[in-house]
Amino acid sequence: MSHTLPLPEFAHERVEVVTGRRSGLFLAVALHSSVLGSALGGARLWTYPHWSDALGDALRLSAAMTLKNAAAGLDAGGGKSVIGLPEGTVLDAERRRAAFLDLGDAVEMFGGAYRTAEDVGSTMDDMAVVAERTDHVVGLPDVAGGSGEPAGPTSLGVYESLRAVLERATGSADVAGRAVTISGLGQVGGRLATRLAAEGARLAVTDVNPARRALADDLGAVWVEPGTEHALVSDVFVPAGIGGILTDEVIDALDTRAVCGPANNPLADHSGAQRLADRGILYAPDFVVNAGGVIYLDLEAKQLGERDEIMKRVAGIGDTVRRILRDAEERGVTPLAAAEELAAGRLSAGANHAEALAR
Repeated sequence: MSHTLPLPEFAHERVEVVTGRRSGLFLAVALHSSVLGSALGGARLWTYPHWSDALGDALRLSAAMTLKNAAAGLDAGGGKSVIGLPEGTVLDAERRRAAFLDLGDAVEMFGGAYRTAEDVGSTMDDMAVVAERTDHVVGLPDVAGGSGEPAGPTSLGVYESLRAVLERATGSADVAGRAVTISGLGQVGGRLATRLAAEGARLAVTDVNPARRALADDLGAVWVEPGTEHALVSDVFVPAGIGGILTDEVIDALDTRAVCGPANNPLADHSGAQRLADRGILYAPDFVVNAGGVIYLDLEAKQLGERDEIMKRVAGIGDTVRRILRDAEERGVTPLAAAEELAAGRLSAGANHAEALAR
C-alpha cells in the first residue's frame, strides 16, 4: 500500500529509523533543530497504512515542534518520535512494554540532543518504561518524581487561546452561550469540553472512538458522526484529534467564525491558512495554541519556577495568540505567517548566538 501523504521536505539535523529489537515495530526519532537547545517533543504511538506514513508523521511533527518551542519562548529545539503500528495490530501489555523499551534505546542514541515525552497514544506509564533505558525523558508520573500529565496544561493553553479567538471574532472572550464544535475527545479535547460545558458553552462533539459518546452525554453535548462535524454552524471549530483534517474540501464546507484547536498540523496543506482567510475564518495556529504541555514539561524539567508560576506562563498563551492575530491583521498576512515569523525570529537569533560562540 502506498503512503497517503507525500514525505515533507527534509530539513532535519538527524533522523534515526529502526526496527525495535524487542517489539519488531517501526520506530522513527526525528531531530529537526537544536538551535535553541536540546529538542523536546513527544512519542506518538499510532496505526499507519505504511511505514513511510509513520516516518512522514515524525518529520512533520518534529518540524512543528521547532516552531512550537520557538514561538513559546523556550530554550528548546524541536523533535518527535513515532512508533508505527501496522494496520490491525493490537498490542498486548508485553509487546507494548517492549516497544517503549525500544524507544528508550532509540532516544538514548541521541545523547541528550532529543528529549521525549508522552503524546497521542502514549502515557506517563509508558514514559516510565522509556526511562528504564534513557534519562532523556520528561513527563514521568508524580510518584516517580516526574512532572505528571501534560494534557492539563495543554488544555489550559487551548482554552485561553479560544478565549482570545472569540474576543477577536465576536468582541467578547466569554464562552457562555457560544457554539463550539470539538473534533476529538482525547486527553486534551475531553478536558477542554468539560471546562467549556461548565462555563455554559453550547457544545457539539465527536470522536472516532464511539465510547467517547459517554462523555458527550455526561456534558449534555450534541454528538455528531465523525466526518460531519465541520459542517455544523459554530463560533469556533476545535480540531483536537489527528492532523490533516482541514483539507481544501473541509475548509470550503466549514461553517464557523474561527478555528482554534490542539491537533498538530491540522492543515492538510500550508495553503489552507490563506484559504481560511479568504473565507473570513479566523485561524489560530496549532503550534501556538497547543504549546501548554511542552511549556509545562520543559520548565518543570529545568526547575524554572514553581508549578503555579509555570501554569501562569501557560495561560499566557492567550496573550501570544492575541499578539499574533493583531499583528496579522495590521500587516495583512495570515495568522499562520505571523506565527511562523515570530518563531523564525527566535531561531535566527539563536543561530546567530551559536555562530558567535563558535568563533
